[in-house]
Amino acid sequence: MEKIEVLAPAGSWGSLEAAVRAGADAVYMGGPRFGARAYAENPDGDGLRKAIDFVHLHGRRLYLTVNTLLKERELEEELWEYLAPLYRQGLDAVIVQDYGVLSFIRKHFPGLELHVSTQMAVSGPWGAALAEQLGACRLILPRELSLEEIREIRQNTGLELEAFVHGALCYCWSGQCLMSSLIGGRSGNRGRCAQPCRLPYNGKRLLNLKDLCALPVLPQILEAGVCSLKIEGRMKSPRYTAGVVSVYRKYVDRYLREGGENWQVDPADLHLLRQLFDRGGFTEGYFRQHNGADMIFPGEKPERREVDEALLEKVDRQFLSGEIPEKLKGKVNISKGIPATIEVAWGDFHAVTAGEAASEAKSRPLEEETVRRQLSKLGGTGFCWESLDIFVEPGVFLPMGALNDLRRRAVEEIQEACCRAYQRTI
Repeated sequence: MEKIEVLAPAGSWGSLEAAVRAGADAVYMGGPRFGARAYAENPDGDGLRKAIDFVHLHGRRLYLTVNTLLKERELEEELWEYLAPLYRQGLDAVIVQDYGVLSFIRKHFPGLELHVSTQMAVSGPWGAALAEQLGACRLILPRELSLEEIREIRQNTGLELEAFVHGALCYCWSGQCLMSSLIGGRSGNRGRCAQPCRLPYNGKRLLNLKDLCALPVLPQILEAGVCSLKIEGRMKSPRYTAGVVSVYRKYVDRYLREGGENWQVDPADLHLLRQLFDRGGFTEGYFRQHNGADMIFPGEKPERREVDEALLEKVDRQFLSGEIPEKLKGKVNISKGIPATIEVAWGDFHAVTAGEAASEAKSRPLEEETVRRQLSKLGGTGFCWESLDIFVEPGVFLPMGALNDLRRRAVEEIQEACCRAYQRTI
């Protein structure tokens, strides 16, 4: 079985950190240009480069949304300048809607994964075959597909398949809606949808779909060939991101341990999801039905219901504060007359840092306990020691400042070793 990916939305830096804390394998986010959520708190270029390093330092991936239709001037003059620094930094993939954008990126940015956006409306094996031929490696499935249709695509393509499993549903077929553009002058295909389908018509909200929640059919979705489970919500809060990701992480891990037999969803988890956001209940979407009136919530958005503050505060405590420590293994050698060294290993990454040479102690010799205490001051770095082997030659002295400098530079060098592994040249 392919690795099952929990893919989280990150419309802000807070949501990015929340997604990583809650167990997402990857995040998708937009930048200041060309994304289908123009009103999210999208970071600028420097912020995106920082985000790329952040996810890589935690062993995760970042996919950039370039999923609007571009004008000729934008494609010819602006797209390269926008993507080049992110490509150098190690961006993992780009999500695209425009076939011109797909061809441009394939030509100018070799090795960068191309994910076909649901906005491209590739809904069958022939479209998938074309996308694969043009260089895509992943297809983000339209929300309107059934399990049977997903299986047919899986059987006829080598593309990875990604499916939305939670969050808002569009009333229209993915990528084909012009309603916002025609009514309000704000094009959804340019990232500025005004969501007119949520408004009342003739006194009722006839087009207002409930939110998707695919937990009850998660085993069937995975067995149909989906390998990436996508959560919608780049406009929502870090609390929402953390809570939803944590629930889906729980059920993916359960599936990997136990399989899909006797599959049940804990009502407490559904309660948490409703507390995080409620648009009149949930629907399983189109996975097991073509459509139906029960997918629509025609009433007003639920009034301020009784909120489970204790439950939401628990989410905040777990995922919205504190560090996300990665575990290091270290070996320290402090001997007279030679530079003190610390070797740091973290996964596949390795760094050796040399510092000041130890001298002969005139009064109080350096002790192992002192070295361990100073080197363990890793607060704010995102790291902690899994193991730290220390050798201190008897009768030597090394200033505390030298130990602190050794620790600081060791952390910097292992971070740089990780980030360099992802970086590219053009």
